[in-house]
Amino acid sequence: MNGPEPLPDFAWLVGAHQAMVFSIALHYLRDRSAAEELAQDVFLQLHRSLADMQSAEHAARWLRKVAVHRSIDHARRNRLRPQVGLEDAPEPATPAGVADPMVSERLRRLVASLPEKPRMVMILRYQEDLDPEEIAETLRMPVRTVKSHLQRSLAMLREKAGRAFTPAAARRDPAAGRRNLSRETGEVENEPLG
Repeated sequence: MNGPEPLPDFAWLVGAHQAMVFSIALHYLRDRSAAEELAQDVFLQLHRSLADMQSAEHAARWLRKVAVHRSIDHARRNRLRPQVGLEDAPEPATPAGVADPMVSERLRRLVASLPEKPRMVMILRYQEDLDPEEIAETLRMPVRTVKSHLQRSLAMLREKAGRAFTPAAARRDPAAGRRNLSRETGEVENEPLG
């Protein structure tokens, strides 16, 4: 009969999970120094709670949950809005060779403009690659709420991305993109639509 695996030592837990904890904090707060401080606090809290950990997997789930809630709390206390780019970020928590789905700085800004809970849901889903069930457990919310946040957030991002990529003249006058200046007469002509 096999009992539960013994809990690895604190140094191993830090080495195995520091990228994940820092990545969550950095993607949410978008402030490197705040993310470093928050990660340090999370690991200090882990050290104090080490006796309560049942396994390495339990510690990983605990770290993720604490990093998520601490990030949200920190943002609420400081009313942070994204201010710093992610160019100096360390290796992502996702395995090497996997493309980061948040490569575009514009997309990062769009995600950062989401309200706090939907933003964290998006980060956990697309940056940390968690399933909706894991996100629900981490954020202590129903799976249907997680899925709803994902759907609404994706719709908002599509709308915002559409506006962000549409030239200003076309937003003011939708016909502006379809008009041409006639070379012969110098007058504006409408192009056929079909």
